[in-house]
Amino acid sequence: EVQLQASGGGLVQTGGSLRLSCVVSGLTFAEYGIGWFRQMPGKEREGVSCIRGRDGGAYIRDSEKGRFTVSSDNAKNTVYLQMNRMTPGDTAVYYCAAVNLAIDYYCAKGGFTSYGMDYWGKGTQVTVSS
Repeated sequence: EVQLQASGGGLVQTGGSLRLSCVVSGLTFAEYGIGWFRQMPGKEREGVSCIRGRDGGAYIRDSEKGRFTVSSDNAKNTVYLQMNRMTPGDTAVYYCAAVNLAIDYYCAKGGFTSYGMDYWGKGTQVTVSS
């Protein structure tokens, strides 16, 4: 059974930082890309980042470049999303998801969407206070 467990959410003040973790099990990590998505109240889920388990190649949404970084620890089958200089606009439920890298495009700019993901984890709430 494939499982993705996101954690690390919480309440942070504007300007603060959080690091989210996504622990993946039940699949071959190197064969998948792990994406982070977020969903704000009343809005569609949007992609934030995706990292390839195979080689660590990563995509970060343009608007978050310079604030967010994504990394992975293949030995722990874990992906991290480091979020810095956070603003109330980052308040959302954050989800991690997995996509098979048979098509790399699904974990790259332009191809990275929620519709391409194969597996989803439950979300973790991130709230940024003003």
